[in-house]
Amino acid sequence: MDQTHKSKARSGTGSQNWLLRGLVIAFLIATVITAYLTFVAVREFVTNWGVAGIPDINLNSQTSDSGLPENLGEKAKVPLQSVSGPTPEPWDGTGRVNVLLMGLDYRDWNSEDWAPRTDTMILLSVDSATKTAGMLSIPRDLWVNIPSFESAKINTAYRLGEIYNIPGGGPGLAMKTVEDLLGMNISFYAQIDFNAFERFIDEINGIKLDVPYEMEVDPMGDNNNKVLQPGVQVLNGSLALAYARARNTAGSDFDRARRQQQVILGIRNRLLSPESLLPLLRKAPLLYSELSSGVRTNLSLEQIVKLAWLAQQIPDENIKEGVLEPPDEVTLSTSFDGQDILIPNPEQIRLLRDELFTTTGPAIPAVVDTDPKALMNSESARVSVLNGTVIPGLASRTADYLTGQGINVVEPGNAEELYNLTTIIDYTGNPGTVEYLVELMGISDNRIFQRYDPYSQVDVVVLLGDDWVDNNPMP
Repeated sequence: MDQTHKSKARSGTGSQNWLLRGLVIAFLIATVITAYLTFVAVREFVTNWGVAGIPDINLNSQTSDSGLPENLGEKAKVPLQSVSGPTPEPWDGTGRVNVLLMGLDYRDWNSEDWAPRTDTMILLSVDSATKTAGMLSIPRDLWVNIPSFESAKINTAYRLGEIYNIPGGGPGLAMKTVEDLLGMNISFYAQIDFNAFERFIDEINGIKLDVPYEMEVDPMGDNNNKVLQPGVQVLNGSLALAYARARNTAGSDFDRARRQQQVILGIRNRLLSPESLLPLLRKAPLLYSELSSGVRTNLSLEQIVKLAWLAQQIPDENIKEGVLEPPDEVTLSTSFDGQDILIPNPEQIRLLRDELFTTTGPAIPAVVDTDPKALMNSESARVSVLNGTVIPGLASRTADYLTGQGINVVEPGNAEELYNLTTIIDYTGNPGTVEYLVELMGISDNRIFQRYDPYSQVDVVVLLGDDWVDNNPMP
């Protein structure tokens, strides 16, 4: 870049600096709420205003006269707020970047230990090489293996990380849990305070939404339920948040994921309207100061600006969205203690993951090797082998064979009854281990049972049947 271009980028013209600040505000809020606003609204926002110099803005320059903080270059290289979150990997604006977006459950905010669960989890992935992006919504009731803990709903990973001071805290454990679920490396996270979301919606004078049917929503606070009538209407911040979070519909969390996308489109449309955008830019310094305190992330401001600039280059047709939902990616079930849970279907999840995040061409793949054995190793499940036949020593021989295949087998024993067909019982949710055993031993799909009990002494039990006696690869 020539010196003339540099000077132009550093100039004190109010339009560029105001636009940069407005872009950062919009991106901060949008990134934590959803990937879609990042990909669409910021792109159109920059394109419509015709500013060409943003990628070359020198973040080390002092721009206090225009409203940007002094020494932004130094501050921009550190996270905005990251009290206990994981240390991020370097990212220079090129290659693929994966960010886990989280919203916390406000019902936990008043607990004594203030260790909330996640109310919303969205993984967004952007590839600079192919100008593609994907977004995946992960339901909070998904029953998964949480590293260093028993299997539980995925929304408890953040809480456990905070309570037990796991390295990286709640964000770190949540990221690791999603990594194991999807087989993807996740370097960054961002989470938002619901109050910041509400304030932002109010500052743009609400968003226009087409409510599909009459529905009751519950804004934050006590005894303040509202009934929304069907039709096009403008919702303020409180009602927009309640509408996006409502679960009391036929599709529960899956409907909610789609409503969140509708809310994002409403934000996009409002941001791009002149009557909202101009006042928002005028208030940019105050909004940045107030709203950035409601965002916690290990992305630095410099990285946020780079990610925003990358996002605006992605065309609509290169953006993919998905939700883990039944009957393909998850199965409705009940835990040992009566909780409604979702059991992951590993193969279908991997297929959706690859559809959303894997690209062709020169881009570096977003996913890592996730064959059944790799997934099994990540779960570290304790497997018990019990002899359900009349053949003496079969459990011991099988245990030795499975151990040689890398399975963590505990002491073998005898089953309480005889089995014609070999059966697997999964007590703590170990889809990778179960899939590996099924392929290795040729077990029928209708002989796999989920009986969730995190207090079980073992994670998976293999009950050997007569079919294993007659047909097995053991020497």
